[in-house]
This record gives sequence, C-alpha cells and structure tokens, in this order.
Amino acid sequence: MALAIFDLDNTLIGGDSDHAWGEFLVEQGVVDAQIYREANDRFYQHYQQGTLDIHEFLSFALRPLSQHSMTQLQQLHSDFMRTKIEPMMLPKAAALLAKHRQDGDFLLIITATNHFVTAPIGQRLGVDDLLATDPEIVDGRYTGEVSGTPCFQEGKVERLQQWLEHQNQSLAGSYFYSDSCNDLPLLELVDNPVAVDADARLSAIAVERNWPLISLRDDH
Repeated sequence: MALAIFDLDNTLIGGDSDHAWGEFLVEQGVVDAQIYREANDRFYQHYQQGTLDIHEFLSFALRPLSQHSMTQLQQLHSDFMRTKIEPMMLPKAAALLAKHRQDGDFLLIITATNHFVTAPIGQRLGVDDLLATDPEIVDGRYTGEVSGTPCFQEGKVERLQQWLEHQNQSLAGSYFYSDSCNDLPLLELVDNPVAVDADARLSAIAVERNWPLISLRDDH
C-alpha cells in the first residue's frame, strides 16, 4: 500500500476553495464587500506568485470564523458546498482517486486552506484523511488564531512527517499531486511527484526534472 497525497485547490478541484470562501462571504454580506474582496484577491495573487506571508493571510482569513457560532458557520458552509464547491468538482480527479483506491493506496489530502473550509470537501471526495491548516477552537468557538504549524510550503512537510509518525506510515512508493510551486518542498520528498495543471514555475521545474505533467480539467 502506497501513500497517494493530493493538494486540493486547483488540483483535485477546479478552483481555489480558500479564495472562493472569501468570495462567498462577500456575496452573503457577512464581511465588508470592497475591503474584503480587495484583500482576498491580493492574498491570492501573492499565493500564486509564491510570496504569500501565511501568518498575515491567516490573520485575515480566520477572523470571520471567530465572528459566528459553529451552527451559523455550518449553515454557511452547507450553502458554500452547494453553490461554490460542487461546480468545481472534476470527473478526472474522481477517476484518479478511484484508481489509487483500487490499487489499495491510502488517499491523503494536504492543503494550506484551513480545516473548516476543507474537511467537508475531503469527505465529499472520499479520501482517507486530510491535513489542513488548523484554526484554533476555544470553548466551542473559533478564536481567529491558527493552531500549530500552518500546512503551507515547508509546513506541509513538517505536518506530514508528524502524521507519518503517528500513523506508522512511510513514503515508500508515495505519490504527490500538486499544481503549485508552493508545494515544491513536498514534491521533492515523495517517490512519484506529479504536476497537475501546474503553474508556470512548477511546469518548468517538472519539465527540467522529467516529472509527469497531467491535467484533470475536462477541457484539456
């Protein structure tokens, strides 16, 4: 049994769930539309460029979670799944997951996007486990702070190493699928790195290192 690891945003789904959640909050009138949208777009651009300050971003992204009860947030997320995430589902991604499942592999998503946003998406995709950036919860409410190491860049490697120790798993024969240059530290760690609908920098590295380049989008 090998470990098949997947990035989530723009890899297994045809969009970015973190950015889409911000857009959703704007559309629902939950946040100040102009200020929040501008910041959301700016952080997303920094992410794409590989220059994101993850702690600055999380301070921004987790704040709305602290302003609502768990019940309110779950209702919002249910609407978010239906209106934003379902249209991002990719048949080719489902087929890839099914192939690894048939091969007896363990399916693991590792994503920088926070656990609140991504856990229901992981369940929808039917993976075995999910590692995400963990928002802090105190007395049943989100505090707006992050708990532990953000699951981003080298943080993905750190979080995976901790998970491997607890799960008694190994990286022998492992796969990692990602679209982003931000995931280079983890791509370099696995036995089978695969670039999926990759950004320009990762595409160039994949060609240089003879890594597979694939697309899970229907129009490719």
